[in-house]
Amino acid sequence: MINRLLNKYNLNKNNVFFLLDNMLENKVDFGDIYFQLKEQEVWVLDNKIIKQGSYFYDNGVGIRAVKNISTSFSHTNLITLKNLISFTDTVCNMVVHTKNNVIKKQLYSNSTNIYPQCNPINNDYIEKKIYILNYIDQLARQQDNRVTDVYAVLTCEYEEIIVGSTDNRLLSSDIRPLIHITIQVIVEQNNNREKGTSGGGGRFKIDEFFKKNTNKGILIDIWIKEAVRIAIVALFAKLSPSGSFPVILGPGWPGILFHEAVGHGLEGDFIRKKTSVFSKKLGLKVASTLCTVVDNGTLYSKRGSINIDDEGVPGQYNILIKNGILKSFLQDKLNAHIMNKKSTGNGRRESYAHLPMPRMTNTYLLAGKDTHSDIINSVEYGIYAVNFSGGQVDITSGNFVFSTSEAYLIKKGKIVHPIKGATLIGLGTEVMQSISMVGDNLHMDEGVGNCVKNGQNIPVSVGQPTIKIDQLTIGGTC
Repeated sequence: MINRLLNKYNLNKNNVFFLLDNMLENKVDFGDIYFQLKEQEVWVLDNKIIKQGSYFYDNGVGIRAVKNISTSFSHTNLITLKNLISFTDTVCNMVVHTKNNVIKKQLYSNSTNIYPQCNPINNDYIEKKIYILNYIDQLARQQDNRVTDVYAVLTCEYEEIIVGSTDNRLLSSDIRPLIHITIQVIVEQNNNREKGTSGGGGRFKIDEFFKKNTNKGILIDIWIKEAVRIAIVALFAKLSPSGSFPVILGPGWPGILFHEAVGHGLEGDFIRKKTSVFSKKLGLKVASTLCTVVDNGTLYSKRGSINIDDEGVPGQYNILIKNGILKSFLQDKLNAHIMNKKSTGNGRRESYAHLPMPRMTNTYLLAGKDTHSDIINSVEYGIYAVNFSGGQVDITSGNFVFSTSEAYLIKKGKIVHPIKGATLIGLGTEVMQSISMVGDNLHMDEGVGNCVKNGQNIPVSVGQPTIKIDQLTIGGTC
């Protein structure tokens, strides 16, 4: 793949190593060159009509030079050897020259693939994609006569990258497929309209994605039925109570709370700048002893999985919190170098036009020993939150606010009825300490996650088992 992509621009491996050697001759501590080719295809169904079919293509190169904590960066989509030599010289001249502290050479190689090396944007599948979208509309309406509107978006992405860096004796490369579908339905009863949203995706072959089966059935069918179910549940939801109650978070997508309220605070740039609530807590107890949190870029075909990160480091399994003790942070090369640590394979960027930074991949809480039913039965009066629709987090303090899209009231160990308008308000470090039960039913989200940081949007996954938080503030409407 390396030769194929470089040949598109009349380049070869020796040309890339020449550019990297030139950066070292300019006495930088570290430099890298990032080639990227990206395609994206989007199909939109709106009430029985395919209203949009769009295609996006981009390619380019990002060049970075680092000297101590001084970084210079430039990017171009005019990819010729002459232009890259000029850009490399410019970037090296822009960096602030101080005492030399070259990053030692290492050997990174990606020998295994955790997702298929394929292109889901394939003209042979256009009719199949249109068929699937129409099928979504038909099956959703068959589920319930209260369904009035059906909306679906199918997105397919294909990405090729090559990373060359002054600290690596090899060029690293990856081919990254990504498929995602969003299904939204509107139901109406007695002039009350509610919506339900479902969907998912991952790094699959297109035919594998459409046919993917689980012990519960075909995934596409499951997501269609789930969107309808969520919308109908909302029709009968009562106003959420306000106050401080025990809260149970369901498995899977509710792990987004810990991605936001905890995970971001463990990223190396926030730690180095001492803007994270976790900055001085390495080795200390920051969560319940029941909690072990990991970031794992090596899960098969998950949305956040990476064979290599965007600095050429292989994806890794990183234990962040073990039995409540803070064990490590997420690092890219730059912050690891400054903090005298090693990269954890978490240097990620949106595109060649962006600088890499420490970012999560697939972040989740490991399973415990409690059953889902035992956790529900343990609550006298509280909230069971199944899904979130949005939230905000302050990295410095750890304060968060999350809105539920599906939640239920619990009384005397029983789920009584659905509620709406429930907002979870708390402090990430306090919530982690207040977890008293952890389920044995770890589940990853279905493949819907995007993470935005400093304006850069990347795919991620989250997950968790059912957990019980002893006390959490609920902002309700009654």
